[in-house]
Amino acid sequence: QVQLVESGGGLVQAGGSLRLSCAASGRTFSSYNMGWFRQAPGKEREFVAFIRWDGSTYYADSVKGRFTISRDNAKNTVYLQMNNLKPEDTAVYYCAATQRSGWPKGTYEYDYWGQGTQVTVSS
Repeated sequence: QVQLVESGGGLVQAGGSLRLSCAASGRTFSSYNMGWFRQAPGKEREFVAFIRWDGSTYYADSVKGRFTISRDNAKNTVYLQMNNLKPEDTAVYYCAATQRSGWPKGTYEYDYWGQGTQVTVSS
């Protein structure tokens, strides 16, 4: 099994940047596909970005070109670099892990979740 812990959230002004980290425990981290999701108050948890075990990536249209997901299997860590942040990016950000194949973008497709880290973007 995998345990996930997010970090790196905080307050930032619009146009600024943050890098979120998700540290994973488990000997088989490299075999998992990893996703980032976010949930704003009063809204459903939504897909943000996905990275497969082989490094291939996919992004939600709302963050494409601004966010970059990456992973360092040697450090058992996945990252979300967020640039040109907007107030609408304000949310709790969660990392998640799955062994499902394909391009999973639904919350139901993930087996393990972190506790979340708050990102607040002011204007």
